[in-house]
Amino acid sequence: MSQSGQAADPAPIQPAQDSSEDAPNGRTLGKISVTATRNPIEAFEYPGMVTVIGREEIKSRQASTPDDVLRFVPNVEFIGGPRRTGEVPSIRGFSGPDVIVTFDGARQNFGSAHDGRFFIDPSLLKEVEVLRGPASSLYGSGGTGGVIEFRTIDAADVLGPEETIGLELSGGYQSVNDEPFGTATVVSTPFEGLDLVGSLTKRTSGTIQLGDGTELENNDDDIIAGLAKAGYAFADVHRIEGSFITFNNDTEEPNNGQGAGDSNLVDKEIRSNTFRAAYSYKNPSDSLLDLDVVTYYTDFQVDERRLDDQGAGPAGELLKRDVATFGTRIDNRSRFLFSDDISTTFTYGGEFYRDVQDGAAGDGDRDGVPDADSNFYGLFSQAEVIVSEPFGVVPGDVLIIPGLRFDSYESSSDVADGNDDQKLSPRIGLSYLPNDNLMLFASYAEAFRAPSFDELFLTGVHFEIPIGAGVINNFVPNPDLKPQTTQTVEFGGGLTFQDIAQRNDIFQFKASHFRIWGHDFIDFSVDQPRPFVDCNPNIPGNCDGTSNLVNVPDAKLWGTEVEASYESDRLLIGLGFSAINGKNEDTGEKLGVLTPNQYTVNTALKLPEIDSVIGWNMLAAARFENVNDPDEERSAYSVHDFYFSWQPSAELLRGFRVDLGIDNAFDENYERVFTGVSEAGRNFKAMVGYSISW
Repeated sequence: MSQSGQAADPAPIQPAQDSSEDAPNGRTLGKISVTATRNPIEAFEYPGMVTVIGREEIKSRQASTPDDVLRFVPNVEFIGGPRRTGEVPSIRGFSGPDVIVTFDGARQNFGSAHDGRFFIDPSLLKEVEVLRGPASSLYGSGGTGGVIEFRTIDAADVLGPEETIGLELSGGYQSVNDEPFGTATVVSTPFEGLDLVGSLTKRTSGTIQLGDGTELENNDDDIIAGLAKAGYAFADVHRIEGSFITFNNDTEEPNNGQGAGDSNLVDKEIRSNTFRAAYSYKNPSDSLLDLDVVTYYTDFQVDERRLDDQGAGPAGELLKRDVATFGTRIDNRSRFLFSDDISTTFTYGGEFYRDVQDGAAGDGDRDGVPDADSNFYGLFSQAEVIVSEPFGVVPGDVLIIPGLRFDSYESSSDVADGNDDQKLSPRIGLSYLPNDNLMLFASYAEAFRAPSFDELFLTGVHFEIPIGAGVINNFVPNPDLKPQTTQTVEFGGGLTFQDIAQRNDIFQFKASHFRIWGHDFIDFSVDQPRPFVDCNPNIPGNCDGTSNLVNVPDAKLWGTEVEASYESDRLLIGLGFSAINGKNEDTGEKLGVLTPNQYTVNTALKLPEIDSVIGWNMLAAARFENVNDPDEERSAYSVHDFYFSWQPSAELLRGFRVDLGIDNAFDENYERVFTGVSEAGRNFKAMVGYSISW
């Protein structure tokens, strides 16, 4: 309301700028989403749930893994245990290939049962955006759970106006795994239009101290990660860019990096390289052409040399898994002003990418890692229609986002017959902003996920049980798998207020409830007779079993998410809540990567008198009982982190930065879902940095 008591005119929805300003403590007001629509839009106004995490927040957390960056995002969970090589993200009960991961727009399509999902060091990041909910209408296969977009640093993140050279150095240590690290970043704009970035990080780590007082041994990481990027803008409207992102880890750990055992050890070499070339055309006076083109090549190599004979092969055997992706994407935006009250942005384009996997064990094929390839083709279109005071009667603004994508894919292998299909993925979302303070939204979307070549063409031995004559469980390929599809209805609303208790403070609240109906869900099925109960293990082959992927006809998932924050010149308080549940509608069994109800608190007290920020973060989870197997139940827990950042403004110390922190300060013993080992215990962290630019 205005001071006169009359309703204030609603603020019109404006096209957002492709940037956002970090607040002094690393939080961001008016955060901008690019991933949600492929066109900059304020995250608060989008008809769905989007979280954007900025560089200062990543720094203040002293993040060493992607889990450190994303752990407070509602309905985002990392499973697989505390080893960084085993971490796998899930969004709203979906994981693996159901979650799209990109680095600067380049897809990361590596998939493994126990060797992680993607690899990047947080020191290279300026921003991470998480779109929760179906995204197939823009991104194609895999958008059933959502999208995680990692964006790497640019020269502008280090340099100020008129500056041409910048240097950032930092080093630190965390105690929980005896991890020292150091980062050096150099940026330059040697002449107008050209910007250069080079960054290198080194980490080493060892045994992880767990919350239950034990140690997770065989975790000897030796990591080198880096970024090289060059961009050139010319003729005021054109820009070309090339980049190289690398992550290299030489580690000694169990073959199953998610396990707690000290046997079946391997010397593991992980290599993740992303090569990217991009072109953009941005001309403010051209309403029809706003073009982005990106071409990329990603190469994952995980080589494991057995150090003992306690696995499925002899000591010295070399296991290889190589996954390469080549892709290109073209999208354009055309903008039209149909009247003073109606404006529209059309986003449309096409995409192609090809995945190739090569597996080997010694001189032969590797069980569970078939040689295979997949090709994906997609065409997509989307409109963002902004209508002010619809029909001249309804107050406020309406944002309508309809979208449609067509995808065709084919997968092939020498193991079995190929698999191919075509899918249409429609969506429509609507946001209604009746005034400056309120927004309501609703959306409907269909999404799909093609079966991966691992799911289609698995062969070889899954596991062995050394009793009687020996029991073997074998993988069986299923080339007839159908793509899993979902229909999602989501609705919610938000509130935003400014100048509540003092000038320039802001409060925002946004909540969502979603219902997902799934068909042909791809589920892992193990058929293993019980020795001495269903069969006689003394008879060779009598107890052998099989494992393969099958389609679950009908499934349902549902959940709720809440995010709220208040920020002023002195204080920040952030609150979050998430709940997820799911079941096989035919059998009633639980389905999906379900997690307990979780609550988060993030606070920061700004102390400009001493150039500091002190904060407390808390993540609490209720007891988890939504399981089919009682062994998967988990106790309730709460984990508390504290941090302190100091950036002196005095002339002699300007450029220095000190970050201190304690993660899991009370040494909570807890386990996440689908993980057979406790999480890391109390962790003391410290980092010292220095930056200079001129």
